[in-house]
Amino acid sequence: MTSFFLPRSKNDFVALGYMAGWKIFGLLPERVAYRIGNIAADRVAANPATTRQLRKNLARVMGCPPEEVPQGLIRASMRSYLRYWVEAFRLPSIASPELADTVESTNDGLERVAEALEAGDSIVIPLPHSGNWDMAGMWLVSRHGRFSTVAERLKPEVLYDAFVEYRESLGFRILPLTGGKPAMPELQKRLEDGGVVCLLSDRDFGGHGVPVTFFGEQTTMPVGAAKLALDTGARLMPAGLSYTRDGWRFVAHPFVPTEGRNLADIVQDIATVFESDIAQHPADWHMMQPLWPADKKRSK
Repeated sequence: MTSFFLPRSKNDFVALGYMAGWKIFGLLPERVAYRIGNIAADRVAANPATTRQLRKNLARVMGCPPEEVPQGLIRASMRSYLRYWVEAFRLPSIASPELADTVESTNDGLERVAEALEAGDSIVIPLPHSGNWDMAGMWLVSRHGRFSTVAERLKPEVLYDAFVEYRESLGFRILPLTGGKPAMPELQKRLEDGGVVCLLSDRDFGGHGVPVTFFGEQTTMPVGAAKLALDTGARLMPAGLSYTRDGWRFVAHPFVPTEGRNLADIVQDIATVFESDIAQHPADWHMMQPLWPADKKRSK
C-alpha cells in the first residue's frame, strides 16, 4: 500500500477512510464485515435526501414516479452497493484458487470468452455499474491472464495510487481515465496484441457520448468500447453483473456485430443489453449519480 501521508483537507480524510477500510475490513470475520455493511446501508437508505437520485434512477427502471419506488428496493439497492465496497476492501482475503470455480458455477455464457481467445480474437467487454465488477475481473485473471481497464483518477492522488496498486496486485492492468497519457491508444495496442479490455460503459463521464434510448428516455452513453471494437476488429461482448445470495452472477452475452455498422447503433445495442439485465436485477445497479439529462439539469 502507499506510504503514510498527513491529511490536510476533506478529500484527504476521505482517502484515509478508504485506506483504513482496506486494512480493517480485511481483518474482520466475513459475517461481521457484511453485517457492518448492512447496518450502514440501512441508515443511508432511511435518509430521503441521500437516496434522492438513486430513487429517480430506479423510477426509470421500474416505470413509475420516484415516490412510488418501493422503500424495500431502495434498502436492497444500498445493501448491494455497500456489499460491493465491503468486498472491495476484502478482495485479498476473498481471492483464492477456488474463486473462479465459484464464479463459473452460477454464471452464463463464460465459454464465449475462452472460445474467442482460443480462436485468436481479442475481446472488448462493456459493463454496467452493477454487481461486483472486481469479481468478474478476478475470474478473467484466473482463467485467461491479465486484462486492461481504465479508472477515474480519484482525488487526492494518494487514494488513486492506492486504488491502482491494490488492483494491479490482483492482476488488473489499470490506465487513468484522465491526467495521464491518452488511454485509448494503449487499449487499442493491447487489443491488437490479442488481449481483453473491460470498460464500465453505462455512464458518460466526459459528456462525449452518443444518444441512446435507455428505459424509454434519451440519454448519452460512452463510445469507448464500441469504438475500440470497430477500430481493432475485437469481438464486442456486453456483460451483465449482479449478486446471488452467496455469490456473484456474471453473464457473458452474445457478441454484438460491429463490422460495417454505425457507432451510435452499436452503442444502442449495448444499452439495450444493459437495460434488460438491470431490469432483472434493479437493486444491483449502483447508479447514484444523475444519468439522464433532465436530472443533470436540475442538479446544476
